[in-house]
Amino acid sequence: MEKNIFIITGMHCASCAMNIETALKKEAGVKSANVNFASEKLHLEYDPMIIDQKKIIALIKTLGYNAIEAPDQSMGHHDHQRLAKEGEIKKLKNRFILSLIFGVPVLVFSMMGTGNLYGFIQGALATAVIISCFNIWRTGFKSILRLSPDMYSLIFLGTAVAYFYSLISSILMLFNIPIETHLYYESAALILVFISLGEYLQAITKGRAGDAIKKLIGLQSKEALIIKDGKEIKTAIENVKAGDIIIVKPGEKIPVDGIVIDGYSGVDEKAITGESMPVEKKKGDGLIGATINKSGVLKFKATKIGQDTMLAQIIHTVEEAMGSKAPIQLLADKFSFYFVPAVIGIAILSLFTWLLLGQSLAFSLTISVAVLIVACPCALGLATPTAVMMGTGLAAKNGILIKNGQALEKARNINTVVFDKTGTLTKGNPVVTKIINITDDLLDVLQIAASVEKNSEHPLAQAIVNKATEEKKEILTVNNFSAIPGYGVSARLNNHDQLLGTKKLMADNHIDISVLEEKITDLENNGQTIMLLAQDKKIIGLLAVADTLKEHAKQAVAELQSIGKKVAILTGDNERVGKAMAEQVGADTVLAEVLPSEKAHEIKKLQQQGNVVAMVGDGINDAPALAQADLGIALGSGTDIAMETGEIILIKDDLRDVLKAINLSNYTLRKIKQNLFWAFFYNIISIPIAAGVLYSSTGWLLNPSIAAAAMAFSSVSVVLNSLSMKRYKGR
Repeated sequence: MEKNIFIITGMHCASCAMNIETALKKEAGVKSANVNFASEKLHLEYDPMIIDQKKIIALIKTLGYNAIEAPDQSMGHHDHQRLAKEGEIKKLKNRFILSLIFGVPVLVFSMMGTGNLYGFIQGALATAVIISCFNIWRTGFKSILRLSPDMYSLIFLGTAVAYFYSLISSILMLFNIPIETHLYYESAALILVFISLGEYLQAITKGRAGDAIKKLIGLQSKEALIIKDGKEIKTAIENVKAGDIIIVKPGEKIPVDGIVIDGYSGVDEKAITGESMPVEKKKGDGLIGATINKSGVLKFKATKIGQDTMLAQIIHTVEEAMGSKAPIQLLADKFSFYFVPAVIGIAILSLFTWLLLGQSLAFSLTISVAVLIVACPCALGLATPTAVMMGTGLAAKNGILIKNGQALEKARNINTVVFDKTGTLTKGNPVVTKIINITDDLLDVLQIAASVEKNSEHPLAQAIVNKATEEKKEILTVNNFSAIPGYGVSARLNNHDQLLGTKKLMADNHIDISVLEEKITDLENNGQTIMLLAQDKKIIGLLAVADTLKEHAKQAVAELQSIGKKVAILTGDNERVGKAMAEQVGADTVLAEVLPSEKAHEIKKLQQQGNVVAMVGDGINDAPALAQADLGIALGSGTDIAMETGEIILIKDDLRDVLKAINLSNYTLRKIKQNLFWAFFYNIISIPIAAGVLYSSTGWLLNPSIAAAAMAFSSVSVVLNSLSMKRYKGR
């Protein structure tokens, strides 16, 4: 399967997007198709062996729309799309101005009278308006012929009925044929004027909903200063290769990701991580492309370039999230699919109902045209995607990547947050705090433990090796090394069998540890993890290892509890150590002695108890649990941002961002609901009014021109409500 993004032009409302989606989903080889009306993009997953891009684009063209493959914005190829969008906005502006120039005089002459001369002038001016907006007529007519009517079809039918009725009336008046004189040229013209204005404003406001992605793209550096043959050479960013040595001077932007090889400086990473304070960088530290070097000169080696950089991956993730759909949108999509045909049906029904009630053809046509024009599928189509675009953009600005619209909706129902302990709640850099030797022999417990653990990747093993290195202990060569996941390690050293690990490991091997039980209890009650060392099935000592809590860990837990969330800790440590950690951080409960393979099962047990669970983990080891949870939140830093685990990624290791992500998701969902409410409310109220339900009691009819203005501004108001999210401060 391949995933591709296509830019779609020619869509006018949500039903257009649904028409494209429905047609593509019927094609063999297409796994999923998601058309975002607001961003005008198609996110497609398909089998290239069954259907290729040419066929996809050709199919979209047969539906009356155009499609091109979207350029990779993470590589800086965004100017073409930006220029195309600016060109479209300019075209819509010119169309509106032209229609206004001819449309206003139609209204003026309609007020002067209905004589032959005035009727002729109105007809000529209205014709000029129609010619200036002929694209609306052509598109609407074609959609009707394809039996997939859209918003333009409603406008075409409404304005065409008004125009041709007036034209026929003018011709009959010219030949002095006695008829009820009523011209609708001003309605046909002003409808198109207001629709043109609405589309122009909508294009501007829709474009602003994607400001976040534009700002991210704008962060990309255009050039780099590389060292070649001892000389500093300025080159375009596209020419930088992995392994190049790059110089960054104070005030300059770091062009790509890399590792510092010389120099010391503070780096402003706010644009990427949301971190307000500059981060100190020295030899061996990682650098993120698009961040700003504040003070000293840095020399670094490029490690990630082009689409592999963190910024490129953030752009890709945010773009995918902006194109995704929240489950709540399915209701609006389904409604939009049947909306336009239903409106046409209501307009026809209204026409014949009023005729049967004894009203004139002119009166009945006024009502029918008003029904066609006042309906607004645009507002429904823009309600969810504009809010999702704004929400995911806001999150990215704060160092939070929300991968899809589903995550936004899931966050609302979370009542339990589970934190993995090591590397998530704690720094993941444990240190040895105590070493005990209980033998009379001159055995070096630290040296033996470090030699046995040398081949292990576990953080506790690294702590022991680091301690031995600090104390200048010689690391000896071992044989028959074996890792026992979740329990410890075994090896053979100096012709002795060595076993290092948990109490459970000792119990499974029938090794008596009673002599150390009291010391173990004291240390575990203080939150320290115990590693027991046995030689030839006899206990010889222990090492106590402690990991420090991350900054703000306790605050993050307290803040989650303050909004009614239960907090649990998931750890491989035993019950006593787990409880000590829970007490230290303030968690409600602890899930202790959980093996890596059992993490997902523990999450499932919580779900079976009726909890809606968010799992917070630090990456690959937690992947099954992140996938099992209702909402997976992964901590990511540096190149870890690429990991596929989790639906929300916190770029910086600040656990307070868990609450920020939940609050922002809830805020975005509130905006979606507001937009949908007003979109549905507008259509539910306006269509019956246009159909004349108030006429019998008030004698008032909705003028088609006013209906057009209301329709145009309803969709703009929905987008403006989404744009108001820019003012969100949050917690």
